[in-house]
Amino acid sequence: MIEMRFHGRGGQGAVTSAELLARTAIHLGRYAQAFPSFGPERRGAPVVAFCRIDDRPIRLRTNVNHPDLVLVLDPSILRLVDVTAGLKEDGVIVSNTRFTGMEIRVELGILHAIATVDATRIALEELGVPITNTTMLGALLKADEIFPPAELTEALRARFGRV
Repeated sequence: MIEMRFHGRGGQGAVTSAELLARTAIHLGRYAQAFPSFGPERRGAPVVAFCRIDDRPIRLRTNVNHPDLVLVLDPSILRLVDVTAGLKEDGVIVSNTRFTGMEIRVELGILHAIATVDATRIALEELGVPITNTTMLGALLKADEIFPPAELTEALRARFGRV
């Protein structure tokens, strides 16, 4: 089973990202679940979402406490939240930031592998708005090939109408 935790801010698409991954996995014949963990947060407040994907039925119904992958949609989250909490020793952080993984590692003292992408810049160039979730999903699938990125197309089309 692969377990993932998504950190973002309300309105950035962390919950949608987890859902898109789960829907795609199910479409491919796998088992998956995706769910958020937040209270009465407002747009812009930190949120967390979770996703599990497996080839067997998933019986767990708890938050993901020991993820294999952590996706960080907003670079400011790195300084607000310990995104490494519970991350497996060989776990990977995939972060939206204009800095390199080494720069983040040194500045924050992170020991885990870090993959970075300037998703905010890409989203602004491509969409005209700083909504980074689809860019970050591509980065996540590059960091750990859960399934080929092209497989997301159907879930994206169903959710957003066109791709």
